[in-house]
Amino acid sequence: MKTASRLVSAVLIAASFGQLAWARGGDPAPAVPSELAVPGGQKAGVKFNASGVQIYRCAPEPKVTSDYGSTFETPDRYVWTLVGPEATLLEESGKVAGRHYAGPTWEASDGSKVVGKVVAKAAAPDGASIPWLLMSTTVLQPGDRFGKVAFVQRLHTNGGLAPASSCSREAANTELRVPYTADYYFYSVD
Repeated sequence: MKTASRLVSAVLIAASFGQLAWARGGDPAPAVPSELAVPGGQKAGVKFNASGVQIYRCAPEPKVTSDYGSTFETPDRYVWTLVGPEATLLEESGKVAGRHYAGPTWEASDGSKVVGKVVAKAAAPDGASIPWLLMSTTVLQPGDRFGKVAFVQRLHTNGGLAPASSCSREAANTELRVPYTADYYFYSVD
């Protein structure tokens, strides 16, 4: 029990120092599972807090491909499918810095915009929130904030999971908006 407690304390202290370094502009790397580490040569950019919802729609279960190559549908099975996020990006001061929406896309107040593609994911430590992610990006609209962003990490998530139960044909196309918060870290090529 003492060993587990010490391990948790060590992780929390390391994460705190990482956050302080980020704010000072020093070594900004937050404590993350190894699979979510940003590739070398990346420079820390900005960190924004996000507050919003993950939107899910009740839809037929996707087609399934068997081991033999046959594709078939399960017509009476419906599942909650992610449509996308809808969140406000906030600076540490609480000032609105932009928005986050389907794509996934991040758009800063200066008009710069990037879209991400998931490279790696890890379960949220609390087991009850959307996963932590590492995403590579493509710049859609250059600008000061996101003009050179190459990677984004989604960390410290809270909430946002789809309902565990499936939905029904009667609920088809119904949407659920599940509240979530997260921290987004943006990195650019040095």
